[in-house]
Amino acid sequence: MIGTQPKTRFSAVNIALISIFSALWIVFNFAVAPLGFQLTKLPLIHAVISFLTLLLATWATGQYGTASAVGMIGSTIVLIAGGPLPVLGFAAASLLFDVILLVNHHRLNLKPINIAVALLATAICGYFAGLLNGFLILNYQASFVLTFWGPWTVAGGIIGFAIAYPIVSALEKANVKKIKAE
Repeated sequence: MIGTQPKTRFSAVNIALISIFSALWIVFNFAVAPLGFQLTKLPLIHAVISFLTLLLATWATGQYGTASAVGMIGSTIVLIAGGPLPVLGFAAASLLFDVILLVNHHRLNLKPINIAVALLATAICGYFAGLLNGFLILNYQASFVLTFWGPWTVAGGIIGFAIAYPIVSALEKANVKKIKAE
């Protein structure tokens, strides 16, 4: 049954999309994240840009591995270039994000179940990133990480979701088809 086999490899178009969203991840981490942290001293802006990028990349390809690839490639380049260490928490969160989105087969569209799965994945992964960054990278106290740093990272993820979903909605309502390569 050739038509029912899941796609296991990235097409050339999906590799190009992963490259584009990885570049966006890098630019955001160098241009926006440090400014956001200087202004707020919170992980809020870093979470917004990370989850905005992951959600849009996943919508564009609809394929398992996209979020992981964007997070890992982007974060590796950011670290090599001397960028902020908290990008590591978001790189790890991108792996978990990819796994959670298996529940809805990486479908990010306007169906309530897909919206709920994407929002839940964003919240869980935001808290996960906040814990990793708070404990391992920033070496904060447990009570501070669990009650303050983690929830602020979740809030940033939810704001990123709130920015990404109107974009997805507008593209879907305008009947813009996702780029797909056979």
